[in-house]
Amino acid sequence: MTEKHELIEDEDDMDAPPAAKTKNTTAGEADGDQSRYDKKGRLRKKFYESELGRLQEELVKLQYWVKEQGLRVIILFEGRDAAGKGGVIKRITELTNPRIVRLVALGVPTEREKTQWYFQRYVQHLPAAGEMVLFDRSWYNRALVEKVMGFCSEDEYREFMRSCPQFERMLVRSGIILIKYYFSISREEQERRFQSRVHTTTKRWKISPMDLESRQRWVEYSRAKDAMLDYTDIKQCPWYIVPADDKRRARLNCISHLLSMIPYQDVVPGVIELPPPQDASGYIRPPMDEQTFVPEIY
Repeated sequence: MTEKHELIEDEDDMDAPPAAKTKNTTAGEADGDQSRYDKKGRLRKKFYESELGRLQEELVKLQYWVKEQGLRVIILFEGRDAAGKGGVIKRITELTNPRIVRLVALGVPTEREKTQWYFQRYVQHLPAAGEMVLFDRSWYNRALVEKVMGFCSEDEYREFMRSCPQFERMLVRSGIILIKYYFSISREEQERRFQSRVHTTTKRWKISPMDLESRQRWVEYSRAKDAMLDYTDIKQCPWYIVPADDKRRARLNCISHLLSMIPYQDVVPGVIELPPPQDASGYIRPPMDEQTFVPEIY
């Protein structure tokens, strides 16, 4: 097996399946398509990066609004392995303040946590006023991974499906804004991304034994996902499905939709006038040979 040691920015820098056209376009729209899309129907990198930068600037405005208004926001990201959840979370948090927009990605529950009320370990991470919390997988582990892999009993699964809508309605009634995204990926595209990770040294850490096992249970996962959507797609906080075979489109579509879900105003402070630097004429730095420096290799 030949390994790829060069850094690749992301799987979406490699060939991806062409995107399907869903509507007829006028001549003007066709001209716009030529500047946005390549011959395979994928977003051109230049347009994608420009649009991503614009959306990230809006996310900064949103975080200021969330802080000023004392909003409490929860965003859930669910989907199959390699569906691109982490990619869009990275783009959302890339330029925002981690004290306002923070990520929660919980590991395997401890023995003590296994004895608690199921939602208890998630409740402690809920946002306070002026915070937006992104869950990279969430309490829906029970409806998906735990159900498919047999990590919970049938009674525990059924109790979750009954209580989850009530739990989420309670959050919404308390004033929390709850937004749920499910990233939908085809079997062929998931396999392509798995192969990319297997053959690329810098991505191999993304493959876990759980990923390999779930890869063999595509149908079971599909059935679990269908049941989850059926039980928990409620009026107060519906599921929003993100077609994720094309990562660039998925990221832009998800971030754009997120911005549309929370009305906000531009309250970013104006240009800050810095005071003059302190006069350091009375300071003498200790001899540099008394300190240990990192070798200047570059």
